Amino acid sequence: MATETATNRLARLLTMVPWLVNRQGIELEEAARGLDVSVEQLESDLNLLFLCGYGQMPDELIEADWEEGRVFVGNADTISRPLRLGVDEAVTLIVGLRTLLDVPGLTERDAIERALAKLETASGTAAEAAARVSVDLAGERVDDATLAGAREGVENHRRLHLTYHVPGRDESTERDVDPMRVIAADGHWYLEGYCHRAEGIRVFRLDRVENLTVLDEDGTPPEGVAPRELGESIFSPAEDDLLVTVRLLPGALWVSDYYPVESSKDAPDGSRTITLRTADTAWIERLVLRMGGHAVVVSPQDLSERIAARAHAALSPQTHDVD
Repeated sequence: MATETATNRLARLLTMVPWLVNRQGIELEEAARGLDVSVEQLESDLNLLFLCGYGQMPDELIEADWEEGRVFVGNADTISRPLRLGVDEAVTLIVGLRTLLDVPGLTERDAIERALAKLETASGTAAEAAARVSVDLAGERVDDATLAGAREGVENHRRLHLTYHVPGRDESTERDVDPMRVIAADGHWYLEGYCHRAEGIRVFRLDRVENLTVLDEDGTPPEGVAPRELGESIFSPAEDDLLVTVRLLPGALWVSDYYPVESSKDAPDGSRTITLRTADTAWIERLVLRMGGHAVVVSPQDLSERIAARAHAALSPQTHDVD
């Protein structure tokens, strides 16, 4: 069984308390069903409530009783009402939902529009403030026809022919792909499938597809080939990607845990040198610049020089003509 995080449990407790306060005497089993947890989990949560409150004295802690098979919760007035959104939170949600409606290929548009309408009605002046905020997605936008073609290939098991731009080598390649799924992750749309050129599973960012054609050929992947398990990042290096060596200072050692690396070597001074592969060096440039000197590209040389030039340009004072 997966270990539950403290954040998830806290969120459940904050929802559970007002729910139970408004259902005093509810049967334990019925409460567990209503909260979508097991009876054992509910009893564990109720035991935890004894330690929760706004202070440390007995009359400052929440009271919970379920020994007779019915649940009673008391001394919980401070959190007995459902949590309400603040103005900043409401504006953030409204802007996020409006931005989401601009994402191409959205399949849950009706549900999002209903949620947005309810939120705008309930938030009052926050909706007016949100109307003055806009998010520009032009740089990340995927052509509607490309996304539709990728989905058609997945649904109908048709092979796709791609003209795909590889930023790491600044070249366009022609590939035949047996599509497996279309994924939205990290702010981008991706196509995962079996690439006949690479003879393996590859993930393609759809905004880098210059042309996509649905072929009249069966696009079922070879036997035994299955989608990869996706972790926190969609990033997955290939053997023919560019090999990059990066030196990490103590403040940046987390990078080697977050990204898949091919090798890692610690030095006596606390630094760590890692190697990793990537088809796109743009994210490495952004990462290194963001680390403020705690991460340095050792090789390839041209990438190191390019990052140094960008850092120098960013730090150089702006010059202005004086009349």
